[in-house]
Amino acid sequence: LALRGATGSHKDFTFVSSVVKYLLFFFNFIFWVISLVMVAVGVYARTVKHAEATLASLSVDPAVMLMVVGVLMFLITFCGCVGSLRENICLLQTFCISLVVIFIIQLAAGILGFIFSNKARQKVTEVINDAVVHYRDDVDLQNLIDFGQEEFGCCGAATYLDWSNNIYFDCNQSNPSRERCSVPFSCCIRFLSVQSVVNTMCGQGMQEREFGEAGKKIHTNGCIDVLVDFIHSNMFILGGIALGLAIPELVGMFLSQLLINQIKDQIELQQYNLKHSSDPWS
Repeated sequence: LALRGATGSHKDFTFVSSVVKYLLFFFNFIFWVISLVMVAVGVYARTVKHAEATLASLSVDPAVMLMVVGVLMFLITFCGCVGSLRENICLLQTFCISLVVIFIIQLAAGILGFIFSNKARQKVTEVINDAVVHYRDDVDLQNLIDFGQEEFGCCGAATYLDWSNNIYFDCNQSNPSRERCSVPFSCCIRFLSVQSVVNTMCGQGMQEREFGEAGKKIHTNGCIDVLVDFIHSNMFILGGIALGLAIPELVGMFLSQLLINQIKDQIELQQYNLKHSSDPWS
């Protein structure tokens, strides 16, 4: 009887920890739900716009970026969820490798951005200039630019004159737009303590004025310089945010690799039991 009890307990033994298994599942399930929300918001934002307008600004459309990130996150976390529940080594390895690749890309992007800061600055300038060109084509993009200019107190990419790159604000004399030589309202300096009613036309004709004169009513500095100064002044905070984003990836890699090793040990145990099942002395 003692021998039978020992044999039974040996067969019931498993290397796979239920704590690790379901912890990894719930970890992935949370981000899986987040990815679904991101995709849904991105799809909704795209469908409520006019196709002709959104196609013109596809490269800078926040809705497209949201959908791409959401789909990638969905696929990766799906592998993690199903792989942990089904104890599937292939899916778990796909999940772990994907996290490793993303982590390496983030790390490499940070290092390259620091080393090649001039090229990174040039690329960001191109993105902002492209956004300025398509400012009126996309409501989401317009709101994003307005929010950035208001929060950082800036106007345009390098200077407020960059708004001439937009067909509505172009300062060319042949431009029939009522906003010719103007800048968006988000470029204006707010004097809320003096004005009870905000003048939404404060950016009218500002590109025709000299730098010093325009600086009395609008922010004349470009967003690139302001953004660089903000990054330099908040290096520790941004480093903490980057670390906070990396911690879930590291946790996912650790849990998935731990579960993979446990599953492999369990497979070896099952193969050993199967091999010695006919042994009368087992």
